[in-house]
Amino acid sequence: MKFVFFGTPEFAAIILEKLINAGYVPEAVVCNPDRPVGRKKIITPPPTKVLAEKYGIKIHQPETLANSKFEIRNSKLDFFVVAAYSQIIPKEILSIPRLGTIGVHPSLLPKYRGSSPIQSAILNGDEETGVSLYLMDDKMDHGQILSQRKLEFPISNFQFSILYQKLSELSADLLIETLPKFLNSEIKPLFQDESQSTYTKKFTTEDGRVDPEDLSAAQNGASLEKAIMIERKIRALNPEPGVFTFINEKRVKLLEAKISKGKIVIIKTQIEGKKPQESSMVI
Repeated sequence: MKFVFFGTPEFAAIILEKLINAGYVPEAVVCNPDRPVGRKKIITPPPTKVLAEKYGIKIHQPETLANSKFEIRNSKLDFFVVAAYSQIIPKEILSIPRLGTIGVHPSLLPKYRGSSPIQSAILNGDEETGVSLYLMDDKMDHGQILSQRKLEFPISNFQFSILYQKLSELSADLLIETLPKFLNSEIKPLFQDESQSTYTKKFTTEDGRVDPEDLSAAQNGASLEKAIMIERKIRALNPEPGVFTFINEKRVKLLEAKISKGKIVIIKTQIEGKKPQESSMVI
């Protein structure tokens, strides 16, 4: 079995390490270049690169695949695995391995195609979600499904960071279970139902803004609808891009909240430039 793993963030690193521990060691890891991180802009390698170095796996970090001399073109490979790579992979690269390219997506496709399926599931108040393995083509999250699996518990109270971890682990487990069947041609890929497809967006800083008047209405019981939406936003959009409001012209991050007796209760906040703190903040 010869394959290459594409992926950059922690989501991909969790999957990669579980694959390696199960005996599925890639020929190479393809990830984004090292980037400046934090206020001090320290150049930092992506999590998958750190992991590849730990296990002595070859690493490729092209700025863009389309314009790079992709060093794996002439290799005799069985398949690629792509998990949270964040770059568009040209069709000619997807078709290099003899069995194609397996995409890993943290939603039950065709629902929530795109870059933010986990956040979108939380924001929409979904009770269930899961992961999909599919054969990638030149359209976004569009290819034939190899296998899917739902989380075994409702997600209505999950924060993004926890759901992110759970779905990455579920993805790895499903890959480990699916790969032998895939290699032995025991899986019949199924076309996605295009009539059921939905798409997500990339969330920006402005998406995390909470109007002080809306927050006040959510806190005093004047609007349960606003309370629910703000609470979901706090769970979905932290830590990135973050959720915030303004109090006395100061920007305040809203880090944790809950709904109690029809009102939103803010549990943890962070005034800009200061440390996070437990809060009973009322606008």
